[in-house]
Amino acid sequence: MRDESAAAVSARPTADPHTSREGSRTVTGGRPIESYPPRYETGRHGRREAYAALDLGTNNCRLLIAEPTPNGFRVIDAFSRIVRLGEGLGNSNRLTEAAIERTVEALRICRGKMKSRAVARSKVIATEACRLAVNGAEFVARVRAEVGLDLEIVDRQTEAYLAVTGCAALADPRAESVVIFDIGGGSTEIAWLDGAAANPSTDPTLRIRAWDSLPVGVVTLAERHGGTEVTRRTFEGMVEEVGDLISPFAIRAAAAATAPYFHLLGTSGTVTTLAAMHLRLARYERRRVDGLWMSDDEVGDAIEDLLDTRLEQRADNPCIGRDRADLVLAGCAILEAIRRVFPSDRLRIADRGLREGLLMNMMREDGVWRRGRYR
Repeated sequence: MRDESAAAVSARPTADPHTSREGSRTVTGGRPIESYPPRYETGRHGRREAYAALDLGTNNCRLLIAEPTPNGFRVIDAFSRIVRLGEGLGNSNRLTEAAIERTVEALRICRGKMKSRAVARSKVIATEACRLAVNGAEFVARVRAEVGLDLEIVDRQTEAYLAVTGCAALADPRAESVVIFDIGGGSTEIAWLDGAAANPSTDPTLRIRAWDSLPVGVVTLAERHGGTEVTRRTFEGMVEEVGDLISPFAIRAAAAATAPYFHLLGTSGTVTTLAAMHLRLARYERRRVDGLWMSDDEVGDAIEDLLDTRLEQRADNPCIGRDRADLVLAGCAILEAIRRVFPSDRLRIADRGLREGLLMNMMREDGVWRRGRYR
């Protein structure tokens, strides 16, 4: 397992039910930040340079600010908001003015947090919505002029590799094959890690044998098939569409599921929601979700439970919320397509991803941990 630790949290009210705040303390799921191995440091070494990682996706705007520690990093602030930047993109190939304004407002908050935390180094990326939109470059220029952030539109391979970097620490160390996937708003990244991890510090991207970025995510799929009233026939149609898109990768990674201790590892709001439902959580708790193992039957049962709900029931679920109620079944369809192509008796849930990958890469590039050179 790599030297990583992080938490996806929000420091102000947000539409994302997976985040919350308690008084002046940054919290996750209503509780103080906790670590997963290696443990968070508590400031014994004094304040360090702050790093920031911002991931602007098709559906969400997410920020993490962290300080390096001897064994990873400690999150000191964070923000998450559903902005739906890619809303309607499938119909017009343009980012709408309403979506841009929502996003710019969220980015201003992120910029304010970065300034207040005196961030020394940052990485600010945009993904599928900006890749596809004909006015993506115009949006980037507007963000630079109005907010003062330099958004970098990353390519699909970079996004896939960052997802692996951010959550590969959760892979079973015995597993000689792992399929990692990240279900986004406008695309789904998937990668096959071949061979067991050599040692805890090994870069997991060196194990990538095959990868792909499917041009489908929860927003685009829901807009094409409908996300409000999803019948089983509608759901199956979504699964079949994703199955067709994943078939080239499935051919390249055909041997993945035959290796000893093979398992799936998923990061996205879809899988964390299913985990929360499986645990019957009254409100989302990251500490209980991140790193959770779910059996194939448990995943299937959670999807079946969601298929039996109506839109209002999903909206009233505190682990889903109104802003994601029309998207969650589209995410389940993408997951179902992956499960059918790569049958596995277990799925590990990751509440971490691109931002954690960005932070680790920046700190590694700066030599934070090289030869004990913790600053």
